[in-house]
Amino acid sequence: MAHSVSPDHRDAATRVEEPSVGTLVQSAMADMSTLVRAEIELAKAEIGKSAKKAGISAGLFGAAGVLAAFAGIYLFVTIAEALTALGLPRWISYGIVTLFLLLLAGICALIGKRMISKIEKPERTLETLSDLPEVLHREAPGQRHRAVPEVNDGRVALRGNESYKV
Repeated sequence: MAHSVSPDHRDAATRVEEPSVGTLVQSAMADMSTLVRAEIELAKAEIGKSAKKAGISAGLFGAAGVLAAFAGIYLFVTIAEALTALGLPRWISYGIVTLFLLLLAGICALIGKRMISKIEKPERTLETLSDLPEVLHREAPGQRHRAVPEVNDGRVALRGNESYKV
């Protein structure tokens, strides 16, 4: 007669203890936590290195700008002295260079003014900001005076049938 061996009656030496579901979940959570911490540390290290490089680069650009400004000053002094060497009195030479710089500054200001006047106001944002105090007004703590506007199909409903496209 053949005897069948059930899994519960195996030799204790060959049986492997399988961890419980709780142990597996705990192990997975610990591994995930370690992985997240390692990723955060890596990001901190990379961002720190990048931020340091960006700061140094910005400082170097600033220094280049200051040096270029000094070079510009000396360039205009040189132009004035060249005009003096051509036979003009020194005060007239410097006056010509000064007028040229003022003319250049005026042209830049006019161009800047035209560009600023072409900037469009954020009309919808201004409209929603003006409605914000009404929307957020509360009669009593925890109760809204009226319903918050709803967004349906890219349209924000304000009051009644009024709406505008987002």
